[in-house]
Amino acid sequence: MSEPGSGQTPLRLLVVDDHPVVRMGLVAMLSEHPDFEVVGEAQDGAEAVVLAARLTPDVVLMDLRMPVMDGADATARMRAAERAPAVLVLTTYDTDADIVRAVEAGANGYLLKDAPRETLADAIRRAARGETVLAPPVVARLASRLRAPAAPTLTDRETEVLRWVAKGLSNAEVGRELHIGEATVKTHLLRTFEKLGVTDRTAAVTAAYRAGLIEL
Repeated sequence: MSEPGSGQTPLRLLVVDDHPVVRMGLVAMLSEHPDFEVVGEAQDGAEAVVLAARLTPDVVLMDLRMPVMDGADATARMRAAERAPAVLVLTTYDTDADIVRAVEAGANGYLLKDAPRETLADAIRRAARGETVLAPPVVARLASRLRAPAAPTLTDRETEVLRWVAKGLSNAEVGRELHIGEATVKTHLLRTFEKLGVTDRTAAVTAAYRAGLIEL
């Protein structure tokens, strides 16, 4: 059996993007390579899942932000299938949330749409071999995310106490709102200070807001 992309058996590709002009450009570019065969096109994730099951492509070029079903959800469904294709995300977005969702969904690679055509072609071949392919900016973002300290976790009660504190209530007033003793409120606050690495109420509120733990 010949290796996919060896020149004997063309790699079967499915192109997924909600912009017709982008799809046309990708198909035209990929068709210039004799070891590629575009077997289908889809305009959203839901259509892509159906076509992937029917056409059994080797590699799916997946956009992320699309109507009906986005690329991350479509990737997760494809990768869970019995005959799962490799999925190479090709998008204009390089935000942390987009990258993490795609990687967690099982994408084999993540490239930006401004990647040179030969870089894209090489990434497709590598993805078909089961390799992981990430654009340099994506690698940098993932590395930075891994190095960043994990956000602290507050209990539901600690969060409730801090929300009332953020509104300017005293410990006694918070206790009355939550039907708990003033001493209990103080205990929750001290634990919150320790988790957030602060020493007073104002700093705790500020740190929790910055970490996305409460809203002001």
